[in-house]
Amino acid sequence: MGCALSGPGVNTGSRPAPEANESGSGTDTGTGSRLKSEPLPLSEAQKDLIRESWKILHEDIARVGIIMFIRLFETHPECKDVFFMFREIDDLQELRMSKELQAHGLRVMSFIEKSVARLSQEDKLEQIVFELGRSHCRYSASPKYYEYVGVQFISAVKPIVKENWTQEVEESWKSLFSYLTAVMKRGYHEEERKNGVNKTNYGTQALSVWPGGASAMHNNV
Repeated sequence: MGCALSGPGVNTGSRPAPEANESGSGTDTGTGSRLKSEPLPLSEAQKDLIRESWKILHEDIARVGIIMFIRLFETHPECKDVFFMFREIDDLQELRMSKELQAHGLRVMSFIEKSVARLSQEDKLEQIVFELGRSHCRYSASPKYYEYVGVQFISAVKPIVKENWTQEVEESWKSLFSYLTAVMKRGYHEEERKNGVNKTNYGTQALSVWPGGASAMHNNV
């Protein structure tokens, strides 16, 4: 499987869907960057498993979002420093009641939902994830945090999906999050290369981490 919650996002909804370039070597994002094709490592059967399990947990996405980030802060306390709005809150119970954390969790879950909806539109999926990685670079949200979110998502949804959660379902979600993380990192490093972002700023200016994206992106992707 975090997401700069304030500040400008990338309005992908106002641009036409990406088209392959003439050489077939990539996709134009509409911002002058080329996507290097990243095959989605999922079979059709695995995509179906993800879609079916998402239907089950969809009604509980608000709760999943909170659980996911509470566990993230418990297992990786250093991640909390990336979230300026939660940095000074040490009481996890207080965090659970936080309206800001609830809103953030919903944004992350919304992005995951958009990703699930685009499993059969790999070019569009790759574009929104790549752009999300680029926006995280602009907010200095270090790539080292991205992979943690998928682990905590899986941990949070297992009890909700219950007997429908199988090893095959888990492997499918792991593969999806591995793909999302890889494409986000590629977008991050593309933006870093383009703008020469100062690596010493990682984690000091970020408002949040993968996989939610900026609030404007949440409204437009």
